Amino acid sequence: MDGFLIAFAISFGVIFVAELGDKSQLMALTFATRFNAIPVLIGITIATSVTHLVSVAVGYGLGASIPTGWIALVAAVAFLAFGAWTLRGDSLSEDEEAKAKRAGGSAVVAASVAFFLAELGDKTMLATITLAAQHGTLAGSIGIWAGSTVGMVAADGLAIVVGRQLGKRLPERAISVGAAVMFFVFGAWLLYEAVPQVWGEDAWGRVVDVAGHHGLGWAALVLGALAVGAGLWFRGRAHRARGERRLDVARTPGSPAWWARTLFVLAAVLGFGAPLLVALDVLQPISVLARPAVAVVGAGLLLLGFAVVAVAMLQLGTVWRRSATEAGAAAAGDPDAARRPVLATGGIYRRVRNPALTGLIVGCAGMLFMAPTLLGVLAGVLILVAVQIQARAVYEPGLGSALGAEYDEYRARTGRFLPRVRADRTPAGEGDRTTVG
Repeated sequence: MDGFLIAFAISFGVIFVAELGDKSQLMALTFATRFNAIPVLIGITIATSVTHLVSVAVGYGLGASIPTGWIALVAAVAFLAFGAWTLRGDSLSEDEEAKAKRAGGSAVVAASVAFFLAELGDKTMLATITLAAQHGTLAGSIGIWAGSTVGMVAADGLAIVVGRQLGKRLPERAISVGAAVMFFVFGAWLLYEAVPQVWGEDAWGRVVDVAGHHGLGWAALVLGALAVGAGLWFRGRAHRARGERRLDVARTPGSPAWWARTLFVLAAVLGFGAPLLVALDVLQPISVLARPAVAVVGAGLLLLGFAVVAVAMLQLGTVWRRSATEAGAAAAGDPDAARRPVLATGGIYRRVRNPALTGLIVGCAGMLFMAPTLLGVLAGVLILVAVQIQARAVYEPGLGSALGAEYDEYRARTGRFLPRVRADRTPAGEGDRTTVG
């Protein structure tokens, strides 16, 4: 029974995440505009049950003929690939969308056929095969089939019931990025467990011995550079949608904005310099923290932090683009409309005012854990000071001056870097917006 429940829970979670932003979910939304939700869900359930039964049978056969260690290793690589697939995004082709809109007759039959064909070779089918190959028992296979079916139906039901409302609060791209991050985390976890099964219990220890702190320093440097580069790309993409909107704050030498920028630059130099000096054997890492497990946790924090930055920037870009049209319409009566900051409180900003700064702190902490040095600790302290100045002395006064009571009310119910631990008293109808400065 335990094997069934574990397999059910894992497959439900994985397939539910895989469906977020998938074309099957897009098809569910399209069918729901033509038919009632219940017949569409019945059709999805029938198609999913058949497709995933075939997937589990294939995976069960693979699991019986291939060593479990190699199955786990292939599964890890597969889930990393699913993450990249999800990050790339999915969409209906013109032919698929046209078929969904033209579907006539029985909604159950139409949805069943359409979803069965759409799922053949899709990443949810491949994910189900991968999971079934890892749980080689009959109870585990049944659990994978039941969990994957329920997970897909739940995700598509979510798309039908609250899809439109969710789309108003959270950009589609943000959902895809979040799902991709979960795939990457799950893939990294599988990889961490698979390597000892294939190459021996001390495999990771041998890797660390060969790489040493030099290798971890290079890994921190490369991973940090990729994460920061991606974060800056998302930030630049969002800021291009900002147009003329700027906070009315002083940026002259000695001003809070100047100090925040200076400290950010100095922290970046020290933060990247620390792992570089460790890699070149100029600095020795802090011995208490120089452990493989700490480095793995650090890599996870680094990726998580900059994923939060990316999601926050994607939401800002979406809000800025939407507000540009409204500003254009209002410009005739208010020439400053196109330059005024926008206040909104939806998505990731609903409970936190500065999620991008929170993600930056988490990512920098992860980089420090990968190559722990006193120089890195100093960089972390500078980041914390810079973030506090940016939030308390730049963003909040600037937005408060521009938006007055509206921003004061928003600030009173949200946390600066973390959600407030108290009941939400947000008035009805004010949950669709996000803070943008």
